[in-house]
Amino acid sequence: KATLLLSRCLLKMVKENIVVPDEILNFCCNGFQGSTSPPRAREPGEREEAPGAMASPSPTGNPTEVQMSQLVLPCHTNHRGELSTGQLLKWIDTAACLSAERHAGCPCVTASMDDIYFEHTISVGQVVNIKAKVNRAFNSSMEVGIQVSYEDLCSGKHCSICKAYATFVAQGPPGSKVKLKPLTPQTEEEKIEHSIAAERRRMRLVHKETLKDLLTRSPRETELETRDGSAAVPAEKTRVESVELVLPPHANHQGNTFGGQIMAWMENVATIAASRLCHAHPTLRAIEMFHFRGPSQVGDRLVLKAIVNNAFKNSMEVGVCAEAYGQEMSISRRHINSAFMTFVVLDQEGRPCTLPMVAPEPGDGVRRYREASARKKIRLDRKYVVSCKQTEVPLSVPWDQSNKVGCCPAGVAASCPPLPAPDVSPLPQVYLSYNNVSALKTLVAKANWALAREKEKVRMYTLEEDKFLSFRIEMSVRIAAGRAFSLLSDLRRRHEWDSHYASAELVQQVDDDDMIYHVVSQTLSHENKPQDFVILASRRKPCSKGDPYVVAFRSVTLPTHPASASFTRGETLCSGFCIWPESEEMSKVAYYNQATPGYLNYVTTNVAGLSSNFCATFEACEKFLLKNKEDLIVRLQDL
Repeated sequence: KATLLLSRCLLKMVKENIVVPDEILNFCCNGFQGSTSPPRAREPGEREEAPGAMASPSPTGNPTEVQMSQLVLPCHTNHRGELSTGQLLKWIDTAACLSAERHAGCPCVTASMDDIYFEHTISVGQVVNIKAKVNRAFNSSMEVGIQVSYEDLCSGKHCSICKAYATFVAQGPPGSKVKLKPLTPQTEEEKIEHSIAAERRRMRLVHKETLKDLLTRSPRETELETRDGSAAVPAEKTRVESVELVLPPHANHQGNTFGGQIMAWMENVATIAASRLCHAHPTLRAIEMFHFRGPSQVGDRLVLKAIVNNAFKNSMEVGVCAEAYGQEMSISRRHINSAFMTFVVLDQEGRPCTLPMVAPEPGDGVRRYREASARKKIRLDRKYVVSCKQTEVPLSVPWDQSNKVGCCPAGVAASCPPLPAPDVSPLPQVYLSYNNVSALKTLVAKANWALAREKEKVRMYTLEEDKFLSFRIEMSVRIAAGRAFSLLSDLRRRHEWDSHYASAELVQQVDDDDMIYHVVSQTLSHENKPQDFVILASRRKPCSKGDPYVVAFRSVTLPTHPASASFTRGETLCSGFCIWPESEEMSKVAYYNQATPGYLNYVTTNVAGLSSNFCATFEACEKFLLKNKEDLIVRLQDL
């Protein structure tokens, strides 16, 4: 009835040449799009879907997967006829929340959104396709993975736009906590995402500490320069402040403001701030993590503030914050959200233009200026380790012992579009550790392992793909998983059971979970010299029931331990142990290795049955574990 009444009113206004208000036009554009029938009543706890969306269950059978398709109309676009990033963020948030609520079975709210890198723009008439599914459920929060692509209906072309990860929290009745049921991945892709979700969660939790550590080491002096003879622009000239009233269309079924709506408002003021610096129409290239600190409700006033924190040669960072208050101005404002957005200005050929420098204000302005430089470095580092394929990662990644960080090679980072590659610069330890563990977990989750040999309790599997031959050796051992984890994660004791190890020296104890060793092998190289390695060992205890204990190894380079003429420097790309508890006193121990060229002959000899070194080594490992499990108990009791 309401739809019919509004249609009649609009028709009458048009006939009588009455100007239709923008609010009514926007409501019609969004509310009537793609629907010709009255809306059905929503069930309790069900989230309202985006107007005009086609959100449906996944044809693959994943119960949490949501697919949404949106036709881009003129009311969704900016002055260039391209889809507004704010509108895209609203669609992404809606699809992700629908997926989260399918798993939780109750209302969910957006807690955070990880970095998003936009690879392409979308034009009017094209279709946005969004896929969202829960990667992993923790206690009361869950990670939702989102893939966004566009489809050109005329040419049939499909192209990826971005990939994002959002964290949602389940909301139970007031005063109660929701305990989420665990998620069981089915496909190889789901198993990989499920396994690495724990590492991404770990990286989110240490993000602030990483930034603080980087700022502590960086020089405090702020040097300003000019570009193309132009003077620096005072940052104060880019400041924007805007207020929005939260109305019912902006809220979900709980009365809280949609996270996507807040993100869209923040993107709007950030674009204005960026335009005031460059006096042009900027393009949003990346968004750093959104962190929602608290909810806002219908009737709240949201104050949105934005300012350009720093301008680099071809990009600028804009800081945005959202604060809420009610009708009473005397009540202090609540901090709702903060975000940092990276903009570029493109010329007619699509190339980035040179931007003017920013002159920060004394005090907080200088702090924001320095933090923006640190965040740019962290963004590039994080994009390098999270986005690059394993085949693009060099075998040995440089590691600076003095500041407990590694270095991100410029050539490798250049293979990760669309942002420009960084110079060789320190890479925070947390990202190398993430890359080390996630590479092993990805290898473990592969589906096409083939049994190559079996001798008594020891089984050997192989996996052939692209440039790599990987192998896995496993057996069950009568030892508690935690004790096996403690014994196998200390490389200084590996020579006691592995005849290929001559010695292992602990070079650096990075933290409780990451160590760097210098390993000398008894295996001779083709130069008839023993091999040596510099190895980063990263340990992880199970995040939840069913997870294995993980010990991951990869090569790094240290300036204090350069290649020596006495040895042939060896390298390992990805190897390590996974230990699954089968009972209180029984564990399945598996060793994985992605064989590098220098190791291939040794691997294939064992696979072909021409040698039993692998089996003999693993049998020695079992004896080592059984012999030392009681000694470990005694040592722990003494501690």
